[in-house]
Amino acid sequence: MAAVSGHSLAALMGAPLAPGLRIGLLGGSFNPAHEGHLHISIEALRRLQLDQVWWLVSPRNPLKPKKDMARFKKRFASAQAMARHPAIHVTKIEKKLGTRFTVDTVNRLTELGPDLNFVFLMGADNFIQLPEWRDWQDLMATVPVAVMARPGFEWAAPLGKAAKRFEHHRLSYEDAPLLAGLEPPAWVFCPIPLHSASATQIRQKGKW
Repeated sequence: MAAVSGHSLAALMGAPLAPGLRIGLLGGSFNPAHEGHLHISIEALRRLQLDQVWWLVSPRNPLKPKKDMARFKKRFASAQAMARHPAIHVTKIEKKLGTRFTVDTVNRLTELGPDLNFVFLMGADNFIQLPEWRDWQDLMATVPVAVMARPGFEWAAPLGKAAKRFEHHRLSYEDAPLLAGLEPPAWVFCPIPLHSASATQIRQKGKW
């Protein structure tokens, strides 16, 4: 793991971070970044009343095959080009921390930024797959989670294994603005307008 002791989270981000900031964390391969990532981020900023959204570009997603995975530099550049909003920040946090699994990344961020209010953002398709993630229940117990509707999964996600396991910790959508700053586990399903963009389809069409 990369050595980060002695460095503040502000130093890792390359910008000052005011205490109390409400920050959404959107992880992924961004292979490539697309309009769907931007759409989810802007919806999260508005509906959860966040100050910022950080895109955590993964150096290597352990759940995805290497075959179609572009190099980190190319994926990071695609994210920078797509993040067309002043409150969206594309980061190399995972690369700098040396973390591979989301639960480890989130644990380190909460350790380095105890005065920040993090919310983990994920599409409904990923929420269905969440039980396949390393220590997924620990992740739910570490940071509040906002599940954003995705085409084909908007009805299934609230009925999946993760939803049932944490059903007593689900907020109503009307309380979504309260999510940032709540003691986890806490999660909410956000029925946002659906966006059809898909990294898989982009690659299959030879546009990546």
